Amino acid sequence: MSNNSYMEKQAIRTPIQLAMVLSGYRKTLKLTQKQAGDKVGLFPKTISALENSPDGSSIASLFKLLSALGLELVLKPKSTGRSGGEW
Repeated sequence: MSNNSYMEKQAIRTPIQLAMVLSGYRKTLKLTQKQAGDKVGLFPKTISALENSPDGSSIASLFKLLSALGLELVLKPKSTGRSGGEW
């Protein structure tokens, strides 16, 4: 996946997919974890946790990181025909 693909819409169905997209998008913006955290009052270790083991991260931290990256969460009905054991 090229850096430009992080600028496009992403279908995220698992915590690890979310982690990969958040990390990739932050890097595309050329922000360190500290720089992203400074924008919204998160410690770099919190951003590291969201990017590496998101299962234990809080929803509040997720929304702060989304804000720091200029992203928003949009929910839509799941496409039909895709199961594959994904949530």
